[in-house]
Amino acid sequence: MTPALRIISPGLSTTVQDLGRHGHQRLGVSVGGALDPVSFRAANALVGNPGNTGALEAIYVGPSLAIDADDARLSFVGADASIEILETADANAGETIAPMRSVRLRRGQVVRVGSIKNGAVLYVAVEGGFAIEPVLGSVATDGRGRMGGWHGRPLSDGDVLPLRRAAATERDECRLEGFDLIAPHRIRVVLGPQNDCFSADEIGRFFSSEYTVTAGSNRMGMRLEGATIRHRNGFNIVSDAIATGSVQVPGNGRPIILLADHQTTGGYPKIATVISADLPAVGRLPIGSKISFTPVTLEQAAAARRELCAALDAIDDKIVRLSPPPAAVAARLTACNLISGVCDAAA
Repeated sequence: MTPALRIISPGLSTTVQDLGRHGHQRLGVSVGGALDPVSFRAANALVGNPGNTGALEAIYVGPSLAIDADDARLSFVGADASIEILETADANAGETIAPMRSVRLRRGQVVRVGSIKNGAVLYVAVEGGFAIEPVLGSVATDGRGRMGGWHGRPLSDGDVLPLRRAAATERDECRLEGFDLIAPHRIRVVLGPQNDCFSADEIGRFFSSEYTVTAGSNRMGMRLEGATIRHRNGFNIVSDAIATGSVQVPGNGRPIILLADHQTTGGYPKIATVISADLPAVGRLPIGSKISFTPVTLEQAAAARRELCAALDAIDDKIVRLSPPPAAVAARLTACNLISGVCDAAA
């Protein structure tokens, strides 16, 4: 029997993601990938995977998953969520664990992830990853292009995701300590590339205003409510390339931060671009978040990127071993031939 995770309920929107499909935007193919690559990489680190191993990204409401393997090690990193371990799919209640840790589950057990709080996304990684063939070098789900991930779409009831490992390795479970996922209130941006489409007063209004993330946001773009920004000479430009983090200002004057699944070209002026070091924090912002923007230089953006890369390289330093429960210790000792010549006197 092929080891797998079986989807009992997919949650609101759960997809297979990795760090994206790079090098194909000239063909109209979005980069895509995890909205929050920091949490994504940390989830993989907890189960011992390489950083770009495909994992599940759940948005706002998590999935329910059944273990169809001898056993499997899963990890959960991202926003707060109620994570419940049930002995069977029919069980009404079970053990509740917190995110930021790994857990080893037996065949037939079920993980039920509830509503996601204080953030938008939660990542579920599995030791060894999924046995899914990449498309254009990536297993990231491209929903608009209907490719990658699991049949190019969000997960549905009854989907069975094959695993690369039939069983988990013998090791203690781990958790992350001191791993800060609090998104900053002020998002750093560099001006342009079409900031000349706006007057100095309008650019000043953009930086002095507070914006709210609206319910119209998705993996393609984060729509903001707040001060409207007026264009100097109309809002139509010749379509040009779009980078992740571009802040478009369409005709209604309400900024949109373009996220992982953004289109490859667009015809609205872009007043600024979120620096790459702040994109993971933007990706985890939930609806209702209050943000504002602050300008930085290219040199400051590059320095922030180096700091982020150093932090990513140091994720393993924040992983600590969990003490196994007494029952697990007893089972492990019983399985070892520590003393010979012992018999059961009662028998």
